[in-house]
Amino acid sequence: MPAISTTFRSGEPPLQDILRDIQVAKMQLPDFQRGWVWDDDHIRSLVASISLSYPIGAVMLLQTGGDGTQFLPRPVEGVVPVNGRKPEVLILDGQQRMTSLYLALMSGRAVPTRTDKGREIERLYYLDIRKCLDPQEDRMDAVISVPAERVITSDFGRKVELDLRTEELEYEQAMFPLATVFDSAGWRRGYQKKFRSDETRLDEWDAFETEVLGRFQAYRVPTIELLRETPREAVCQVFEKVNTGGVTLTVFELMTATFAADSYNLRQDWDARKEILNQHPVLQDFDATSLLTAVTLLASYKRNMGNGSAISCKRKDVLRLSLGDYRANTDAIKDGLVKAARMLAREKIFDTKSLPYSTQLIPLSVICAMLEDRFENETVRNKLTRWFWCGVFGELYGGANESRYTFDVSEVLAWIDGGPEPRTVRDANFAPVRLLSIQTRNSAAYKGLMALLMKAGCRDFLSGDTIELTSYFDLAVDIHHLFPRAHCEKENISSGLWNSSVNKSPLSARTNRIIGGNAPSVYVSNLERNHTLAPAKLDAIVSSHLANPVLLRQDDFTGFLRDRATRLIDLIEHEMGKSVAGRDSQETMVAFGGPLIAANAT
Repeated sequence: MPAISTTFRSGEPPLQDILRDIQVAKMQLPDFQRGWVWDDDHIRSLVASISLSYPIGAVMLLQTGGDGTQFLPRPVEGVVPVNGRKPEVLILDGQQRMTSLYLALMSGRAVPTRTDKGREIERLYYLDIRKCLDPQEDRMDAVISVPAERVITSDFGRKVELDLRTEELEYEQAMFPLATVFDSAGWRRGYQKKFRSDETRLDEWDAFETEVLGRFQAYRVPTIELLRETPREAVCQVFEKVNTGGVTLTVFELMTATFAADSYNLRQDWDARKEILNQHPVLQDFDATSLLTAVTLLASYKRNMGNGSAISCKRKDVLRLSLGDYRANTDAIKDGLVKAARMLAREKIFDTKSLPYSTQLIPLSVICAMLEDRFENETVRNKLTRWFWCGVFGELYGGANESRYTFDVSEVLAWIDGGPEPRTVRDANFAPVRLLSIQTRNSAAYKGLMALLMKAGCRDFLSGDTIELTSYFDLAVDIHHLFPRAHCEKENISSGLWNSSVNKSPLSARTNRIIGGNAPSVYVSNLERNHTLAPAKLDAIVSSHLANPVLLRQDDFTGFLRDRATRLIDLIEHEMGKSVAGRDSQETMVAFGGPLIAANAT
């Protein structure tokens, strides 16, 4: 395609020309546009602005045809579709204004709108000639909205306030029907004939025609027309910038409209796949745009394998995704996501609430798709889980991730085939003091740590069942403090310590109620005495949480903090497959009161 020097042209066509183009379907909407939603007051205000020659803003258009961006079109609200009629331009911005003006000024039918309270109504619009000519009147008050029956009543229909059911009644009450604003000759003749002997009325009409109707005839609308060669990603970006009052245009909505031009229903396809994905709770937040990104990434990786082209899945790449590439790769991504869900379940991540990074599913699905049957190989699984946990505890998926997606897919697959470690594994690091700043479930590392505790086999204090089993039977498992908050505040322990991840673990709600705000020595004694738990069994349960039962029985928070932090670091090291630096750094020693090195470490 030859380079173009500009992507748009501007103009000021008459309003009447735009509305006629809408009427004959030369000007339509891209199907991704939301429906028309303006209420009665908005329409009256818009008409009032036109009648005063006030600006109503520019309209953004997109040329159709040629080899440029193609979208499924649909006529503007109220336009009777013409079979086979293809639009010459699409309205990208200005739909609400142009639809309102077409319906009120040219459609010839009552306008289906709503009140400011949201009640659906049908309205016809008039200009009160005398109010239009009165400089003391607010012009919006001169724009009269009447029901489709052309009668306004009060007192539950018993009193007629305004009756415009015939042209004679319109003439008598000086109410000009806006539907005839661009073809007013017939109405004008009838009005002048009726009042041919009334100079005052005729003068009123002349002034109204010159000062008001003439403004509609002369009104021009600034337009910016994107050329048909404009790239799809530019159209998307422009639409989002100008459509601030509308719904956000997602990549999925744009691609839905694009594929629809080839008679492919992307939304229907996504709905069917979403139903399959929703069978796995951990995939329930995986959205349509993520699917398109994953498909783009897989298609790009395959092209790279074939011709060495760059791997990329940025927004512009997704917007360039062909229907052929989508259809060729989407089943593989769906299968890859199901494999990913199985892998995550093995890591004790069962639902979206416990998933550290939903974004990590995108490269994971591509990797799993490419692995096919090798996914079940133990060596492959170990490398894959190591990469996953390095991404989590290195906290590498929290920002803009498209570049990481691309090198993770190629590098992890090469690593599995005997290549060097991928940079996500190589560069990931976890600082020991990070354990103290991990305090809320919003943190990926927090979710990851709790999943690792379940993977390590932590058990509920009361039942002795694994937390995994307790959670499976929906017994309200949540994260609770081992040294309760009330006890810590009573002992003046810093919240930065007692509210950190080091003092938290998954427990059932019932167990947490029994623990209450008591010191560990008290609730441990209560569990043994009131729930017939043998000390040795309770110690084993406490140890399953990587907590030292002796230190809990002694209410030794300082010793507990350092001991458990050491065990948690050991756990993280094991899953990342690499040492955690800084265990005995000055920062660590100050934060924990000593190094985080196990007593039996060599």
